[in-house]
Amino acid sequence: MRAVVCHNPGELSDLVVEEVTNPQVRAGQVEIAVEAAGVNYVDALFVQGRYQLKPNPPFTPGSEVAGVVVQLGEGVTAVRLGDRVLVSCGLGGFAERVVAPATSCMVLPDSLTSPAAACFTQSYSTALYTYLHRVHLQRGERVLVLGGGGGVGLAAIRVGVALGATVYAAASTEQKRAAALTAGASEVIDGDPEHLKQTLRSAIDGGVDVVIDPVGGAACEASLRNLRDGGRLAVIGFASGSIPNLPANQVLLRNRSVVGVDWGIWAMTHADEQRRLLDELLALVDGGVLHPTEPSMYQLVDAAQALSDLLSRKVIGKIALDCS
Repeated sequence: MRAVVCHNPGELSDLVVEEVTNPQVRAGQVEIAVEAAGVNYVDALFVQGRYQLKPNPPFTPGSEVAGVVVQLGEGVTAVRLGDRVLVSCGLGGFAERVVAPATSCMVLPDSLTSPAAACFTQSYSTALYTYLHRVHLQRGERVLVLGGGGGVGLAAIRVGVALGATVYAAASTEQKRAAALTAGASEVIDGDPEHLKQTLRSAIDGGVDVVIDPVGGAACEASLRNLRDGGRLAVIGFASGSIPNLPANQVLLRNRSVVGVDWGIWAMTHADEQRRLLDELLALVDGGVLHPTEPSMYQLVDAAQALSDLLSRKVIGKIALDCS
């Protein structure tokens, strides 16, 4: 089978596509013919050697895949041959075949395409986990999503609307703002951090109850100042490349809160709760409440370019590799 291989962590351009041995299926596992693999920031960090966990090279990046079950290990009853499934695999996803525990596979509703499914778990789980477990969103509250044209941002818009919030979005380009409107944002604004403080005051009268921030940088402080009494700022990531230094007096004022969101660690240590969270999300998709955005598609051989475009924030929404 073909797989993307990282021999020397460092430069994205050093990634190569090679013929490698098919993984062996053991008891309790399944083999999946990968149709699409989601491309995430963590994949780039692994390849660059910047993630806190450093796998021994050579390794294949890729943490989210969707495809068809083509082989069952001994004792597997949770899924059947031919099922379309998604799975979070940690590593190894940028390949034509993946082996994973059957219990980690989620059968896909017919309405969810494999490319969209391959980009679903991290973004949508992060959004729902943030709303339910970290900021405790209430129906009718106002939410501001920074980076509203990115993968996490679009998921946060769609999930927030599904939970009954009024959602505003900030994004850096007209195309990204259009995507945020399509996702359900009530209003979109220019996300330029130099002018965001004033833009927020004029565009959203009275402020917001919750800010979802996967961007960081100067936009984070500007949005903090826009929180109402008891407002909550959820720090999800730093896609801008800059970690903000927030003024503590602005947290104190109006009884605001700043909360961290590390969905990945939570999911690894709360497997049963994460499965229920994902079940809830897939039920919303199956019921027509959530409509995940289709990702931009790249070929397997273009994995390095896909990761580079993701890091430079050139793409609206998510990216997936065609592994079929």
